[in-house]
Amino acid sequence: MAALQATPRPLKDLTIGRWRPSPSLNPTRLRCSAFGKSAERSYSVTLLPGDGIGPEVVAVAKDVLSLAGSLEGIKFQFKEMPIGGSALDAVGVPLPDETLDTAKSSDAVLLGAIGGYKWDKNEKHLKPETGLLQIRAGLGVFANLRPAVVLPQLVDASTLKKEVAEGVDLMVVRELTGGIYFGKPRGFGTNDNNEDIGFNTEVYSVSEIDRIARVAFEVARKRNGKLCSVDKANVLEASMLWRKRVTILASEYPDVELTHMYVDNAAMQLIRDPKQFDTIVTNNIFGDILSDEASMLTGSIGMLPSASIGESGPGLFEPIHGSAPDIAGQDKANPLATVLSAAMLLKYGLGEESAATRIEAAVIETLNGGFRTGDIFSSGTTLVGCKRMGEEVLKCVDLQKPAAVLTL
Repeated sequence: MAALQATPRPLKDLTIGRWRPSPSLNPTRLRCSAFGKSAERSYSVTLLPGDGIGPEVVAVAKDVLSLAGSLEGIKFQFKEMPIGGSALDAVGVPLPDETLDTAKSSDAVLLGAIGGYKWDKNEKHLKPETGLLQIRAGLGVFANLRPAVVLPQLVDASTLKKEVAEGVDLMVVRELTGGIYFGKPRGFGTNDNNEDIGFNTEVYSVSEIDRIARVAFEVARKRNGKLCSVDKANVLEASMLWRKRVTILASEYPDVELTHMYVDNAAMQLIRDPKQFDTIVTNNIFGDILSDEASMLTGSIGMLPSASIGESGPGLFEPIHGSAPDIAGQDKANPLATVLSAAMLLKYGLGEESAATRIEAAVIETLNGGFRTGDIFSSGTTLVGCKRMGEEVLKCVDLQKPAAVLTL
């Protein structure tokens, strides 16, 4: 598979930050090249709307993808499949075989959100979240890129003081298919006092650490050349190995400044002085927690996309927010995180940088127009719902002049 060779236009030019590394950070993963493309390209995209607000935000992202694609000579074949609670209700399992097979055979996968109160009391193997872990493992997407950028248009939406939040622009690189979420042994049992216990295993191999560390070093190299590795090496053996391997690999990246930080301190520092961070690499569970914490620096988790990539096959692109069942079906959801996830899908999943840039610019222009969903609303802006926000983004996509497409 050819990698995109041209250096992508940095998103900094659109006032949203630097959070996208060059697609060349993982050349074996990307499916196509900006060079040698025909006038019309066609891609298959598996849509996994999921639960709660998932169907609402995915519907908006699908329309934006379709329009941006058509303006750039791209056609999409969408196939919608069940996952999570919707799959449980339909066929009794959180990830049907047909869903995984369809996802594997597509060019990229766009996920909405999963879960809800309805399934909270299900046994573990019948919880919606199990479907999410299964599809990550099934697709082999081990590297999760989660940007947290405080946009100038939304700096007042952050709960932190303006002087702390303004200018925050960081990327969390989270290991996604190992660690305590997948480690064995795991389960339930009894201890010597005949008490019920639950247990999980935090385990990492050298190869698992090395591959995520290399992605993180490449990301940092294309940002500001600073990488902070977060672990708990003062207590956990798995973290001791993690720190050892990351330190060894640092010799291959002399242009990247490597630091280490314990996870409890990192959680504190993200609130105290978030601008000290540029790129963070960490394990599965720490990344889960810290990336959600980092997202709130921006004012709303409803603004942040993510990309999960592997060594081959389709990537998985999704907003980092949950299913928000309390507002599902009420047209209150913020679709922008999913729309920006669709832009990441274009850029990193398909190598279609021009279409991705078109979407990114449209989101910025929509925010410049003062349109806000409830989670980012402030005095002086226009409160809109999920559908209206999508319509405004579509207007901005359509108003732009067609972006240049390389046909070398």
